[in-house]
Amino acid sequence: MENIRGAALMTLSMLAFAIEDVLIKTLGAHIPAGEIISCIAAGGIVAFGLWFVVRGQPMFVPAHLDRGVWLRGFFEVSGTILFISALMRLDVTMLSAIIQATPLVVALGGVLFLGQTVGWQRWAAICVGFIGVLIIIRPGVEGVSGAILLGVGGMLGLAGRDLSTRALKVEISGPHLTFHAFLLLFPAGFILNMVNGQPLVVPTGGEAVTLVLCIAVVLLAYLAIVAATRKGDAAFISMFRYTRMVFALILGMIFLGERPDGLTLVGVAIVVGAGVFTLLREARARATSKSAPDPL
Repeated sequence: MENIRGAALMTLSMLAFAIEDVLIKTLGAHIPAGEIISCIAAGGIVAFGLWFVVRGQPMFVPAHLDRGVWLRGFFEVSGTILFISALMRLDVTMLSAIIQATPLVVALGGVLFLGQTVGWQRWAAICVGFIGVLIIIRPGVEGVSGAILLGVGGMLGLAGRDLSTRALKVEISGPHLTFHAFLLLFPAGFILNMVNGQPLVVPTGGEAVTLVLCIAVVLLAYLAIVAATRKGDAAFISMFRYTRMVFALILGMIFLGERPDGLTLVGVAIVVGAGVFTLLREARARATSKSAPDPL
C-alpha cells in the first residue's frame, strides 16, 4: 500500500513539474528567465517560511552551515539556471528527454565520487542510456547547439544535486534543504538577469496570475516528491519519475504545438529503459548488502 501511495505521489509530482515547465516556457516569451527564477524562489521562501512558523520549527538550523549543504545548493542553483535558460530556447519535450538521463549520471557519479560499486550489467545499462542521449541530441558535423549544451549542463547540475544529497553527513529535513535552495535561487535569478543584460519586466495581469500559479505548482511538486520518498520501496517509487516525460510530451503537443520526431522518441525509450534497469539493479544491490547505509 505504501508503494502505491508513493508511486501516486511521485506521479503527481512529475505532472506538476511538467506543468511548471509549460508555464515557465509561456512566461519566457515576455519575462526574462532570471526574473522568473527569482519570483518563484521568493514565493517558495514565503511559503516555506510560513510553514515553519505554523509548525513551530526554526527556519534556519545548524546544518545550513554545513559545506555539503552549500555544495548541494551550488548544484541546485547552477542546474536550475541552466535548465531554465535551456527551456527558453528548446522544446519542452526535447529538454525533458535530456533530463531523463539524470539517474544514469547519478549512478555513474556514485561510482566516481562516492565509492559505490557497479557490476557489468549496470555499466552496460549506463552506456546504452548515453547512446540514447546521443540519439536525442544528435551531434552532427557542426557540433551541438548552445541550447542543447545548456540543457545537458542543467541535467548535470541536477545530477550533482542528487549526488551531493546522498553524500550529506548531517541530518537535515527535506523542507529545510528546499528552503535553503530557494534562498540561494532568489539572488541568483537577478544575477542571471544582469549577466544577460536584461532589465526587469513588469508582468501584465495575466502574467502575474500565471506566476502565482507557477509558484503554487512548484510547491505542490516539491511537497509531493518529499512525501513520495518518505516510505515504501525507493527504487519502485523512483521509476515513476519517468512519467514526467509522458506528461511533457502530452502537454507540449497540446499547449505548445510541439511534434517530436521518431528518433527523439526512440532515444527517450532507450534512456528510460536503461534508467529503469539501473534503478532496479541498485535496489537489488542494496537489498543484498547489509552494510550499505540507507540513502538520504
